[in-house]
Amino acid sequence: MEHHFSRRDLFQTSVGLYLATRTKLGAAPVPPAAPAAAVPQKSAVGLVRGENRTANIKAALELIDADIRRKLVGKKSVVIKPNLVSTNRQLAATHADSLRAIIDYLGPRWKGPIFIAESSAGNTFDGYRTFKYDEVVRDFKGRDIRMVDLNEEGLYETVPLLDGDLHIQNCRLAKRLCDPDAFVISAGMLKTHNVLIATLNVKNLCLGAPLHSGGKDKPFNDKRIYHGGVRQTHYDVMVTAQKLAPAWGLGVLDGFEGMEGNGPSQGTPVNQKVAIASTDFIAADRIGTECMGINPDWMGYLQYCEKAGVGNFNRAMIDVRGESVDKVKVKYRLHNDIDQELQWMGPLTDLPPKLG
Repeated sequence: MEHHFSRRDLFQTSVGLYLATRTKLGAAPVPPAAPAAAVPQKSAVGLVRGENRTANIKAALELIDADIRRKLVGKKSVVIKPNLVSTNRQLAATHADSLRAIIDYLGPRWKGPIFIAESSAGNTFDGYRTFKYDEVVRDFKGRDIRMVDLNEEGLYETVPLLDGDLHIQNCRLAKRLCDPDAFVISAGMLKTHNVLIATLNVKNLCLGAPLHSGGKDKPFNDKRIYHGGVRQTHYDVMVTAQKLAPAWGLGVLDGFEGMEGNGPSQGTPVNQKVAIASTDFIAADRIGTECMGINPDWMGYLQYCEKAGVGNFNRAMIDVRGESVDKVKVKYRLHNDIDQELQWMGPLTDLPPKLG
């Protein structure tokens, strides 16, 4: 019997044989459509006001407890970085009770080693002694708590920054603060600043991480690189934040007694009695800025950090828990040089020649 095939029959048969062969050979199936982009998550910030510094900080931490526990998983050490821009003036330095509150909160949640680590512009251990950090260590007998001078330890990683001539200069950052296996805690403060408008968590880490040599041979001070100009400083802080952020675990701001005027070391006290905490340093600092009555648009380095993907600065992406900002806000008097500080904004007026 003769069989007559139309051209359509031949085409359908060929396609069927091709598909059957592909199936036998284990050909990969057609990939599914790409999943939708993840929806950005809001950052939780705890904000507390009360009559006791230690209780305030612990309460702010409790408000974000789930976030902290989640980020602690898998870490090998906790590093608490205080702010010791001054080693002899308490108003300018992290109070020992701030450290007590953080360590006490960690008690049932963390049993591993805790390092109190700073690279002060002066002698770090002078600051530890002046502000009685050794008593904090003794208060938690049985816990593995050690104090470290990062300048003396001398271990570092480098990050390329822009100096005052817009040249690249490698900056030495304390290796312990760059370790992604560490859970780095900023024990920061609410203070005005002589370059960056306000010094909070991000500034505490980014300008606290650069090392200096102290009295050693071949002296160096890499903190000076950040003072090449108001524009470079904001940019260099952002670059440093990108380097440090994988180790950032928790930002704490003690505003029980803030500093206004000529901060970060020569200002005067503000009796505000607040505490702020978040696992997002950028979000914590945004709320700290608002609590100080500072225009957030002035905070260049925080805006840069958000654009670089370090954290949430957009107010709509921040969930404030506890007190409302409006109830605790105090308008801080800013540094005498605020007009010059704000020159990071707007167009440059003195440009190098345009060639080519």
